[in-house]
Amino acid sequence: MLLHQNLEKYAETTPDQLFSEFKGSKRTYKEANITANQIANSFIKEGLKKGDRFTFLAKNCDEMAIMYHAASKVGVVPVPLNYRLANQEWEYIINDSQSKLIMVRGDEFISRVDSFKNKLHYVKKYILISGSNKLSDWTDLNDWTEGAGIENLNQDIAEDDDVYQMYTSGTTGLPKGAIILQRNVAANTEQYFDRLVLPIPPRTLLVAPMYHAAAMINFCGCIAVGGTVVIHEDFIPSDVVQTLSKEKISHTVLVPAMIQACLMTVPNVDDYMFNELDQIHYGASPIAPETLKRAMDVFGCKFGQGFGMTETVAVICILSTDDHERALREKPELLKSCGKPVKGATVEIRDEDGNELPRGEIGQICAKGPQIMKGYWNKEEETKKSLVDGWMHTGDAGRMDDEGYVYIQDRIKDMIVSGGENIYSTEVEAVLFSHPEVVDAAVIGVPDDKLGEVVKACVVIKEGSSLIDIELIDFCKEKIASYKKPRSVDFISEVPRNASGKVLKKTLREPYWKGRDRQVS
Repeated sequence: MLLHQNLEKYAETTPDQLFSEFKGSKRTYKEANITANQIANSFIKEGLKKGDRFTFLAKNCDEMAIMYHAASKVGVVPVPLNYRLANQEWEYIINDSQSKLIMVRGDEFISRVDSFKNKLHYVKKYILISGSNKLSDWTDLNDWTEGAGIENLNQDIAEDDDVYQMYTSGTTGLPKGAIILQRNVAANTEQYFDRLVLPIPPRTLLVAPMYHAAAMINFCGCIAVGGTVVIHEDFIPSDVVQTLSKEKISHTVLVPAMIQACLMTVPNVDDYMFNELDQIHYGASPIAPETLKRAMDVFGCKFGQGFGMTETVAVICILSTDDHERALREKPELLKSCGKPVKGATVEIRDEDGNELPRGEIGQICAKGPQIMKGYWNKEEETKKSLVDGWMHTGDAGRMDDEGYVYIQDRIKDMIVSGGENIYSTEVEAVLFSHPEVVDAAVIGVPDDKLGEVVKACVVIKEGSSLIDIELIDFCKEKIASYKKPRSVDFISEVPRNASGKVLKKTLREPYWKGRDRQVS
C-alpha cells in the first residue's frame, strides 16, 4: 500500500469521516483528499518531477499531514525541517537536499528563510501558508493551488520510490538525510499494528513534532486505519492532559520527556479522568521505570513502547501492552526493556568486530528488516558505515535476554568508562528519576586524573526543594553499586534536549572537556 492510497481509500469509502482536527478546523477525508490532489497537481504544474525534493517548514498543522500524502501521489519527496534549528542549519539542509521548492507556515519562519534566500542554490519557488507577510517572490498556497485539479491522479508511483527524506538530529555532527521508501513506511505501519492493536477507528492526539519519526508512525498509522488525527501545534503539558481527558482521544504517542512534563508540571494531574483513553505509546528515548509506573497509575490506560530511529521509519522493537501488563503482574524488569523485534525484523547484539554476542552480553544493537532506510542522501561513506549487508548499526548499546527482549543500556558514545568499569548513564538516570524531588536529570562523564572519567549528574529539582548534592549522591549509593554513583551534582534549570526529546549530552559535557582532543579519557 502506497502512503497516499490510504487517504484515497477512506475518501471513497468513508468520505464524511474526520481526517483531522486542528485549531477548531475540521477536515473530512473527502476534503483532505481534494486538497491533496490540488497540491499534487500544483507540484506537476510547477515542473517538479518524481524524485525531486522540496522543504516543508512549520509547526504541527493539518496542511503538513496533507502535504505528505499530496507528495506521495506524484513522487516528489518532502524534506520536513526541524523548526527549532538555527538559520545556518536550515540553510545546510535545504541546500544538501537540493530542494527545488519551499513551503513555510508562520510569519517568523517565513521572515527567517527570506533573510538567507540568496544562499539557497536550488530553490525556485517559495510558498507561504497562513502567513500575513507579503514578501516579494513568495506565493500564497491558495493562489498557488487555485484552479488545480481535484480528482485522484494516475501517476506511476512504485513501492521502491522515495516517500520522504528526514534528517537526523545531528547531535554528533552535520545532520544526514535518511531516505525512506514507500515500502519502508508500509512495512513499519504493518509491523506497528501487529504488536499494538488500536480501537478502530482511533482518535489520535498528535503532539510530537511532525518532522520526527515518532510523529510519522503516529499519524500514518492513524490514517492507515481511517482514524482522526487531532493535531496540537505545540507541546503544552496542560493542553495535552486536558485533551486526553476531554476530547475522547483513544491513543497518542509521546516521548518520555513529554510524559514526565505532564506528570510533574500539570497541577492536580492525578485528579483528571481519562475514561476514553485506551493507549499511550512512548519512545524516542529511554524512560525511567519510576516515571513509567507513575504514568500508568495516573492515566489508567494501556501502555506500549517502540524503539527505533529515523533510519527505520519508527520502530525496530516493541514492548506491547501485554508485555506491560505482564511486567506489573510477574516480571517488573520488563519495564526496563524496549521489547522484542517486530514481525519481519531481526535484531542482533554485536561486538566491535561485527560478531553476534551471546544472550546477556552488551554490545551494539543491529537490526535488519523491511523498514530499514534506503541510505543517507549523497553520503555514500556514511551509509556504508551504518548499513552493512543490510544491517542497520543503531549506535545503541544493549543486550538481549533469553526470551528475546532487548534492553537498551545507553548510546555507545554516552557510555562512561571510569577506572576500567563501563557505566551506562541510563541506569544512573533511572535512579535519579526515582527521587521524589527530581523533575529531570541527565548523567555525563567528566574528566578525572585518577579514573579517566567519573559520573556527574545534571539535575532539575522541584521548585522550592532544599535537596543538596550529598543527599542525592547517598540516595544513589543505596540503589546502585558505589562505583556507578555520581561523584558530583550540578543543579540546573533545564536539561537541554533536541526536538526529539533526546538529551544533548554533548552540550552538557562540553564545558568539562574544553581544550581536550576528545570527550573521553
